[in-house]
Amino acid sequence: MYRIIETQELAPTITRLTVEAPLVAKKRKAGNFVIVRATPTGERIPLTIVDSDPEKGTIVLIVQAIGKTTHIISELRAGYHFEDVVGPLGEPTPVSEFGTVVCIGGGVGTAVIYPIARALKAAGNRVISIVGARNRELIILEDEMAAVSDKLIVTTDDGSYGKKGFVTDALQEIIDVQGKPDAVYAIGPFPMMRAVADVTREPDIRTWVSLNPIMMDGTGMCGACRVSVGGELKFACVDGPEFDAHQVNFDELIARNQTYAGPEQKALETWKNRVETTDCRQL
Repeated sequence: MYRIIETQELAPTITRLTVEAPLVAKKRKAGNFVIVRATPTGERIPLTIVDSDPEKGTIVLIVQAIGKTTHIISELRAGYHFEDVVGPLGEPTPVSEFGTVVCIGGGVGTAVIYPIARALKAAGNRVISIVGARNRELIILEDEMAAVSDKLIVTTDDGSYGKKGFVTDALQEIIDVQGKPDAVYAIGPFPMMRAVADVTREPDIRTWVSLNPIMMDGTGMCGACRVSVGGELKFACVDGPEFDAHQVNFDELIARNQTYAGPEQKALETWKNRVETTDCRQL
């Protein structure tokens, strides 16, 4: 059992959870994730480890309520617990002293890019971060990102906060005005990561993206997270989750990610139509 110590609503549908997981807290590195199971009969899903406190034995997870399982997790409160927390899993993010690095977080992807930006800053890099979302209320971890960045740029699709436009617009402006950065890390929706790869491909800027969202089992056994990288078959959970963005076959990836869209939507609708109960552990 992995007790939830604290929860915090960061934005509509986005929740931060502090969870007791002492062994994970001691070993996790930037880019690692855990597989969690909220209920005894629940689905196992991957969540990136946003932060950890080895002394307290806690880890921080951030979840966006999209499907049935993430809705259930978002309703958990302090005092409840996860049935399983398995990790740390995945290969740590490749972190070196590159020089100037741009870290891009789209939507809840900011939760994933944050520990990477912090690790890159600690490695001696000049970190320029771009955080984007559809609107102001979906911007998360702005203060945390500012603290680990030499410069922070915030964008919103509707212009309600920061710069109006997409994260790729801000990235292109950096390239045009300041010149090529030495590396780019981008994490967010697949179309966003593909767009970033398109921007950095021609100027040949090394770029990493995280394929965390496509994972299910997390151990390489189920094969659901198969991806084509440089023409080779890879598994996002054990070979990644970060990969060279210019080598990822995004068309195939996006198509594969829609495989379970129908069953997922049906499960969510069934859950929403449940009989109301005060104990979300029974859902």
